[in-house]
Amino acid sequence: MSTERGEFSSRIGFVMAAAGSAIGLGNIWGFPGQAAQNGGAAFVVVYIILSFIVAYPVFMAELTIGRYSQSNIVGAFNIIEGGKKFKFVGYMGVLAASLIYGFYAVIAGWMLSYVFNAIFTIMGFNEIAQWCIDSSSLLRNISFMGVFGLLTMYIITGGVKNGIEKWSARLMPALIIILIAMIIYVSLQEGAMKGLAFYLSPDFSKIGDGKLILSALGQAFFSLSLGVGTMLVYGSYIRKNENLPVIGALVTLADVGIAFMAGFLIIPAMFVAQASGVEIYAADGSLIAGANIVFQVLPELFDSLGAVGPFFALIFFALMTIAALTSSISMLEVPVAYAVDDLKLNRKKATFIFGFTIMAISVVLIMYMDVLFGLVVSIATQWLQPIIGLLLCIFIGWVMNRNQVLGELKQGYPEVENSFFYKIWPWFVRVICPVLILLIFYTTLFG
Repeated sequence: MSTERGEFSSRIGFVMAAAGSAIGLGNIWGFPGQAAQNGGAAFVVVYIILSFIVAYPVFMAELTIGRYSQSNIVGAFNIIEGGKKFKFVGYMGVLAASLIYGFYAVIAGWMLSYVFNAIFTIMGFNEIAQWCIDSSSLLRNISFMGVFGLLTMYIITGGVKNGIEKWSARLMPALIIILIAMIIYVSLQEGAMKGLAFYLSPDFSKIGDGKLILSALGQAFFSLSLGVGTMLVYGSYIRKNENLPVIGALVTLADVGIAFMAGFLIIPAMFVAQASGVEIYAADGSLIAGANIVFQVLPELFDSLGAVGPFFALIFFALMTIAALTSSISMLEVPVAYAVDDLKLNRKKATFIFGFTIMAISVVLIMYMDVLFGLVVSIATQWLQPIIGLLLCIFIGWVMNRNQVLGELKQGYPEVENSFFYKIWPWFVRVICPVLILLIFYTTLFG
């Protein structure tokens, strides 16, 4: 293995980096929208439960494989006995992470363009400000994607401690502070209490609804960046004396907590927008969700605020850009770690090779947006992620030697064998998680 691997210097460093990977754009706009459409607080309760009984066990599987092997998602299967037959899973992980980063950089570039739109509006450069959000401009889309890609590459070239950990420790507190500040501001506006009641009022008649359960299950699984090898790679950078079950639980709590907090911003903000005359319901009567919240409803809300609008737009889109950046770091790290460990490239060279290659993929996606963008998103998130997650569960549950798994967990938790965690986790990861992942997979494709 390469001496350039590095490791996280502290528990908080890993938690910040892993939470940053998990906490992305989907948490901030995806979770609140799903909650609003699936019974409000009832969805939140189901989501929290499923995060710990499904997503957390899979997360622990990735961390354990990563730290035991001290390698990337491809190299891990070379090192662990019985893993060579699963090596293809590693290559699938590198492909999935690269594709996700490819389309994620495009969306993140849009977020960054709105940051600059707000800055130029404040400065009075209205013409260039308008160009920044002109979605029909190929130059605009490629330029901001490129800037975002270069930011991600800059952080990755710094390595684990001086790149990923250092910047995660800076960006995550900034994200939380901005999120709290915006929640406070929005909660004081007309219409906010109506949105808060909408978000927190549970419709328990829906709690047994299969659609609600599957939506919560999908959100719980995918929001933790599972099924692409990011957490396996991050796990390989964790010191041997760290308690894996505890730090895994901390990251899961952070992910769930930020998603829940985001609901206190997005849903009330939509009803504040409604009070200002902005339409927040789609033609079918459902609440507008997904990207339309960010690129349609909220910009109209900021416009309605008058002179202070650009300042709030700047703060909000800075929040979104930070969330995107902490996730993109982990996605690019998957192929870079493979290149450093297995191809023996130095980190900078590996970062530039994969960074610019994936940037070229992003350019192609921008140029053929209508044809390719949705297809790539579907391949990566609806096919590759659940398949990889399933195979990782099968590997650690049925192939990897149980004494090796137990020995790795004991490194930072000598009493783990007698813990409640170890009494249920092996069974969950062997049986329950694969069944539920297959259910998500089937419903996503054919439901």
